[in-house]
Amino acid sequence: MTTLKGSCIIGQSGGPTAVINASALGAIQTALQSENITRVFGAANGIEGVLNERLYDMGLEDPAELELLKSTPASALGSCRYKMADPAVDDTDYKRLLEVFKKYDVRYFFYNGGNDSMDTCNKISKFMQQSGYECRVIGIPKTIDNDLFGTDHCPGFGSAAKFIATSCMEVQKDLCVYEKGRVTIVEIMGRHAGWLAASASLATWAGAGPDLVYLPEINFNLDEFLEDVQRIYNEQGKCMVAVSEGIHYADGRFVAETGDKDVFGHSQLGGLGVMLAEIVKNKLGIKVRSIELSLLQRCASHVASQTDIDEAWAAGKAAVDAALAGQTDKMVAFERSYDAQGNYLCSTKLIGLTDVANVEKNVPRAWINARGNGMNREFIDYALPLIQGNATVVTENSLPRFAKLKKILAK
Repeated sequence: MTTLKGSCIIGQSGGPTAVINASALGAIQTALQSENITRVFGAANGIEGVLNERLYDMGLEDPAELELLKSTPASALGSCRYKMADPAVDDTDYKRLLEVFKKYDVRYFFYNGGNDSMDTCNKISKFMQQSGYECRVIGIPKTIDNDLFGTDHCPGFGSAAKFIATSCMEVQKDLCVYEKGRVTIVEIMGRHAGWLAASASLATWAGAGPDLVYLPEINFNLDEFLEDVQRIYNEQGKCMVAVSEGIHYADGRFVAETGDKDVFGHSQLGGLGVMLAEIVKNKLGIKVRSIELSLLQRCASHVASQTDIDEAWAAGKAAVDAALAGQTDKMVAFERSYDAQGNYLCSTKLIGLTDVANVEKNVPRAWINARGNGMNREFIDYALPLIQGNATVVTENSLPRFAKLKKILAK
């Protein structure tokens, strides 16, 4: 392996998580300690910050302030949802990136994101290779959706799953206080993969959760849904439903599709819980309420999983270590194992960016019950280790003390 000296850029992209900053910290701290990385830059708002030459000099930040990133939600460096064109069609952005990389002697590029971000990472890596510019590119996984291919799970999922399960337990207890019952529908994020909605079943396993759980992995049947709700309501006098925003009919149409598209061509979804509540009210004549957990699923750091925080930090560190060791064109992934006592273990590995880009990982059908309205024990066994440990949250006046970065632009 030839020694490669130069600067590095660390960028965050896509929807944030409660632990994305822990990954950034793992990468930043490791890079600052390397004698082969001369300067450490943070991209302001992901790839847009590189294109606009807005780079923060992370070496000028207070180390103690940086440490607070472990318990600071959202993307501290700023994020974006910028879609880069196929370089074979339009290489304008790529030429601009190369210009910025050369100006700041950037030889290491780390991009922290989900499916679309890994596609961006892959395109940049291939362009730099074709241009003959030596720059090692490593993707750092991130998504509460847990749908990245090739990794057992994704940083961010464990904390989101813990929040969802906790919130569902609290809502279920509230649902039981009155003699006259109602139906409560909880709408949970998840477009094509139902990992988040499945997490609500952890609450049921713990003794206070939804009676029904619907995932995008199973075609949604409205008549069966109404039958399920009516049956449980008749039996219990109440019914709680957890439903993924991305449930769809057998013909592929999203139940809650608005008709709009985002910059990546994904259908915009919204109002599923309200829509189903209205149907239940009109068809069954039952009192009903809908709850949308919304952005709290990805920013509720107050109930973050310590396991998730530790693994997110390790993913950032592993990315820098891999690049320094000569690796490029890869994404850090997690591999699960168990020791002799049956305790959960997690290690990192590398997979090719081409393999992971734009490929989604779904909940296995065998982990969903036969009716398609709940989870089997296999999912519980999978998810439980990921939500373990309570994060230590630094507070001031009993409120969270989040990181306050100087964000000094590089010159």
